[in-house]
Amino acid sequence: MLVIILSTLALGLLLPVSGSAAEVLDLVTRVGVFVLFFGYGARLSAAETLAGLRNWKLHVAILATTFVVFPLLATPLLFLPDGVLSAPIRAGLIFLCLVPSTVQSSITFTSLAGGNVPAAMVSATASNILGVGLTPLLAMLFIPTASGGSIGFEQVWGVVVQLLLPFVLGQLSRFATAGFMARHRARLKFLDQAVIMLIVYGAFSELRVSGVWRELQPLDLALLVPVALGLLAFMFGFTWTLGGRLGLPREDRIALMFCGTKKSLATGVPMASVLFGGATVGVLVIPLMLFHQAQLLASSVLANRLGREGRERA
Repeated sequence: MLVIILSTLALGLLLPVSGSAAEVLDLVTRVGVFVLFFGYGARLSAAETLAGLRNWKLHVAILATTFVVFPLLATPLLFLPDGVLSAPIRAGLIFLCLVPSTVQSSITFTSLAGGNVPAAMVSATASNILGVGLTPLLAMLFIPTASGGSIGFEQVWGVVVQLLLPFVLGQLSRFATAGFMARHRARLKFLDQAVIMLIVYGAFSELRVSGVWRELQPLDLALLVPVALGLLAFMFGFTWTLGGRLGLPREDRIALMFCGTKKSLATGVPMASVLFGGATVGVLVIPLMLFHQAQLLASSVLANRLGREGRERA
């Protein structure tokens, strides 16, 4: 899977798509995500879904890492001397710590790793919906240049239509699809992987076409990369350790790690455009873009390793 991810990454950089081709790719990716979440709904019994809703300790832990631990880690950046980082990059690093978790990749990697998918579904979706209100408030608190504003109903509705709706439809279809899903459960893992490939290719293709990396200064890049990668590595270790300290079972620790470490590029970029505006947005979201790509690559390695260990235990 790592080889496939790296190959997809390279393809996105070497052969990016733009214009109408990019629009087609976006449509195909959206359809893939819709089908993926329909499959999650059809795959899970009602008892498993209710169990995911009741797992309050896990949900509190995931939301706390997203909206409490991450912002606390951004606090030292407020006191950096001027000139160490350019103002947009410093604001971008802080903003990275304030956005909600991803939804589709959090759940997909949780599934690949053998984690608690129903709980991941609930927590990741709740993170995105709560983030619509919490992220602007945190941005106004942590980043003085934020102008306020709201994300609006459109983004919330997008989460409902593309993620919750297919999941519910999948649940309702179980009378006809449960047997098929049970028989082909192993093969359906390829669908998870295919959707990740589409997301990775689209993200790196957009990165190449947009050319936002050209706006970085050498010192910004030299400091940004280790800071972002160090933050990601720390959060992977922190969430896994936190799950152990809370006495969570292995499946829940996996869900906590993959949901609690993610930051959503799809939600973060629209939020940045609403909160900040102007020409600085392109540079300001570079830390989030870097973190997003790094979390996909690191998660693919960890998910496959954990999934292999789970199969060996079974």
